[in-house]
Amino acid sequence: MVDSLIYLKVHDTEYGAMVAMCDFSVVDKILEEGEVLIDVKNYKSFYIGDKMSKEEAVKFIKMIKKWHSINIVGKESVEIALETKMIKKSNVMSVEGVPYAQAYNVNIGK
Repeated sequence: MVDSLIYLKVHDTEYGAMVAMCDFSVVDKILEEGEVLIDVKNYKSFYIGDKMSKEEAVKFIKMIKKWHSINIVGKESVEIALETKMIKKSNVMSVEGVPYAQAYNVNIGK
């Protein structure tokens, strides 16, 4: 039995993969705190891709050779991004107690 599920979707761009990942538990949420707004509910099509376990997601991410940007929402998804070294702990922020991160690969084209 899988105890935690995440959604992972890869959007192909001319610069490489744009990775969107979110915990199953945040799919129907609009998170807002101060000036930060993360609307997963109304932008489900951006985040909802393949449903995976943490282990499956780690394997999948390690296969991505060139990524352009990542958008991550939720505790499990952030842990996966940290484990695969897509982000550093200093990239992690929180909104309504839910961790999230965004990162951009600025070495594109080199």
